[in-house]
Amino acid sequence: MRKVLYSIIALLALVSVGQSASAQYDNQELIRVYRWLNTVDNNYVTLAEGEIQEGQLLQWKYKEKTLLFYAYKTPGADRVAVYRWTNPVTKDQTSVAEDEATDSDMQQKGYTLKSLQFYAPVRRAENHIAIYRWYKSKSKDWVTIPEFTDTDKYWDKGYKMKTFQYYGVMRNEYER
Repeated sequence: MRKVLYSIIALLALVSVGQSASAQYDNQELIRVYRWLNTVDNNYVTLAEGEIQEGQLLQWKYKEKTLLFYAYKTPGADRVAVYRWTNPVTKDQTSVAEDEATDSDMQQKGYTLKSLQFYAPVRRAENHIAIYRWYKSKSKDWVTIPEFTDTDKYWDKGYKMKTFQYYGVMRNEYER
């Protein structure tokens, strides 16, 4: 009788742990955010999952898809909207939080096609990491880099002006 009771308790514990672990990964409110490199123009772009179809990005010669962090799909307390802007002259695309620059400032710099990407936390909390944008003046390109990234390789490529943007959500410690 004890063996049966212990087996049932162990089974219930395993089911409970499995459900809580899968609930973390099935959070419908979060979306993956990736960085891609265009090998023709040597420009980086930050995109939320599904923002542009992966097949289209590959046709446009984008490679090096890298998971950066998770963000929110919906607005909420202590979240900022992040928009993607495109500069047709330099072929650059950059992600800008709504309080970083005005629309007129971005348009004066030659950026158009503003589109909402995601909502990012504005305060550090558990599982949040700082997200920075680095600028390369030679090619007028911006790259999004989480705080736990090997920044030396971007420094060596000419990216210098580091600016804090917002926080990203890390789902587990292995994504650093």
